[in-house]
Amino acid sequence: MVKIRRSLTLITAFLLCACTSGAGTDIDGTPTPDVDPATLQNIAKGQFGGKRRASTQTAAPFGGYSRGCLAGGVQLAETGPTWQAMRLSRNRNWGHPELVDYVQDLSRKAAAQPGWSGLYVGDMSQPRGGPMLTGHRSHQIGLDADIWMLPARNLTLSAAERENISSISTRRASGAYTNSSWTRAHHEIIKAAASDGRTARIFVFPGAKVQMCKDEKGDRSWLRKVRPWWGHHYHFHVRLNCPAGTRGCVDQAAPPPGDGCADAQQWVNNILNPPPPDPNAPKPRPRRELRVGDLPQQCSGVLASR
Repeated sequence: MVKIRRSLTLITAFLLCACTSGAGTDIDGTPTPDVDPATLQNIAKGQFGGKRRASTQTAAPFGGYSRGCLAGGVQLAETGPTWQAMRLSRNRNWGHPELVDYVQDLSRKAAAQPGWSGLYVGDMSQPRGGPMLTGHRSHQIGLDADIWMLPARNLTLSAAERENISSISTRRASGAYTNSSWTRAHHEIIKAAASDGRTARIFVFPGAKVQMCKDEKGDRSWLRKVRPWWGHHYHFHVRLNCPAGTRGCVDQAAPPPGDGCADAQQWVNNILNPPPPDPNAPKPRPRRELRVGDLPQQCSGVLASR
């Protein structure tokens, strides 16, 4: 029994080391940081980040986007007719079957845009969801995906090329405006993403939302789902609703009524003319790392599944 436990410890340490290399690069080409395996003991991201394959369970998201896990995840193929999954070393091209189907549908619509052959797909989820070793707080239940702003013209990139190519920024003035890399095709692809009934929200930098509000001359109802958020200028982030019939999946509250354009404009105004800091604002507290016990109880079963 002692020898078995020691063997399991060595295997776990190997997997954690394999998953925490800082040799890769982020979406903008900056090196990703190393993660010390010693800090991963007994915390959820260490447990979920060490899983290389999905659980052998029926597909189901458990919990919320930033505190949950994914049973029976499906892997998006590394390359398809109208998409390529990027940064394959991260092993984050997994999701609920609904998300995989959605990404493939959206990629076909993107391929119809001038200069686009489809989509470069960034982070989705880990094989069993859960907190990630690095980066996102969300993407935990297999219903989030990052779509690169870089037009996918070459769908024959090698694994090495996908590690080193960078996306493009589409912002200027710290996100108050779009830059010359922003095109009508970006508008149409995000519109197609938001118009899908499965979509809960799309996150993009404030200047892009304001630009789309100015440019849209037809049906504006889809703009409600497009919400401004910090960053999100190298990619836009798609979040799906909990699939029908899933129990234990927690939806985010629906966006406020209306197209959200005035709210986005206020974000832009605050970027251009930042309000004075509130002297009475409480200091932010350091975030405590999530442990498996902080997640829905089903997540222990997801980890334990073959």
